[in-house]
Amino acid sequence: MTQTTDTTADNRLPNNRQPSNQLTVNGHSVYAHTGGRPFDPARPVAVLLHGAGMDHTVWSLQTRYLAHHGRSVLAVDLPGHGRSGGEPLDSVAALADWVVALLDAAGVAKAALIGHSMGALVALDAAACHPDRVESVVLLGAAERMPVHPDLLAAAAAGDPSAIELVIGWGHGPRGHSGGSPTPGLALIPGGRRLMAAVKPGVLGVDLAACNAYGQGGASADLVTCPALFVLGALDRMAPVKAGRSLASRIKASQIVTIPATGHMVMTEAPDATLDALRSFFDLRRA
Repeated sequence: MTQTTDTTADNRLPNNRQPSNQLTVNGHSVYAHTGGRPFDPARPVAVLLHGAGMDHTVWSLQTRYLAHHGRSVLAVDLPGHGRSGGEPLDSVAALADWVVALLDAAGVAKAALIGHSMGALVALDAAACHPDRVESVVLLGAAERMPVHPDLLAAAAAGDPSAIELVIGWGHGPRGHSGGSPTPGLALIPGGRRLMAAVKPGVLGVDLAACNAYGQGGASADLVTCPALFVLGALDRMAPVKAGRSLASRIKASQIVTIPATGHMVMTEAPDATLDALRSFFDLRRA
């Protein structure tokens, strides 16, 4: 593991220097944001997994808090996303195995996995297939099946900009569409467009196809034995709250937090409520 310096705008330290980790996983460079603190594998570890066509920056408002309240954090760019090398992996199962390889590279025996959308499916599959490596899971915007309309799959595969518009439009609830944001200076819809427009060509198509093909959500949930928290947006049109509750019912040690007036992008639309849910689940101090 190589300790590097991150000079991105998210969560800057006063001197514009903030710790990050550049790891090598399966022969490829992987970027992991550590929330402004050096990564220490001896502390309890949280790995944050983003959704389709995104990167670690969607967790900016949670990563720093976790890193300064008892957790070592790896908010990763998945293969082929953001600053990570390699090609995007074409299945949820392959991504779940990759998470275990990531833990090996970071020297971590066991971690809590926090995933959104595609990342939630990855966390779920990893907990089912590698129970000895997963302490707990937090699943945001999750459902047993996450089918993608054929027209959206085709647009994403072709690199048609309409795919981004569809994902961003359907992914946000009313707050995003009305211009309201709980974070000063952040406009949710334009910010989402800019993030997804920066993704490498073809990546969104691979990601959406992986989500569409994953049919093992229910079977995986039946195998999960670790504690699980579901954070669901009441107005989620991509993973409806009813579907999230149904999936949660298949995990014995599960909790559900439903956030009102919120769509699929739970952690950016309702960052404080998301943090409250994480704080309670992990029993973190408020100071």
